[in-house]
Amino acid sequence: MKKGIFITFEGPDGSGKSTQAGLLAAALKKKGYEYILTREPGGTPFAESIRNLLLKPGMNVFPLTELLLYAASRAQHTQELIKPALAQGKIVICDRYSDSTMAYQYFGRNLDKSLIYRLNEIAAGGLKPALTIVVDIKAEDGMKRVCKNGPKDRLENENIQFHERIRKGFLQLAKREPKRIKVVAGCNSIEAIHTKIMEITNAFLRGS
Repeated sequence: MKKGIFITFEGPDGSGKSTQAGLLAAALKKKGYEYILTREPGGTPFAESIRNLLLKPGMNVFPLTELLLYAASRAQHTQELIKPALAQGKIVICDRYSDSTMAYQYFGRNLDKSLIYRLNEIAAGGLKPALTIVVDIKAEDGMKRVCKNGPKDRLENENIQFHERIRKGFLQLAKREPKRIKVVAGCNSIEAIHTKIMEITNAFLRGS
């Protein structure tokens, strides 16, 4: 059986990455690929319950607690959903994964980098995305979009400086791993962003 492919979408809040993940899934379906579309935190009933705790507005969550909850959600999600789907030869498209933990908990919260790396490794069971697409947008523009989408969650309510650190974090991660992580400008139209993502994905699939 052909090995599955793990594709993740990353980016600051309000970047439009979730929309683009859905569009990629629809495009792959038309091409006849077997896929699943999932998200983090969440993706399974237990992991979704952790998501509700993490994102509930007004909750006072300490940074270390936050990190451990993300790791718990990822461990459940990876073992219950992602790895079995990959073993079946499916393409797994995930809205956020371990790069978000590094962006938010290291660059955003300034937690210990080595601890985050280790927890990511344990929670993911050694699994790493084959392709990661970062939909990039300025923090200020992302927050304007978030405000238009209704009530903000706990992380979206963080100050603009926090979101600027997140964005810089994703861009630094992309510089470190340019072969895996591809950055797409999120300031363009939804259609233009999707076209660029399809170019990247098609090139990747041809080479895999």
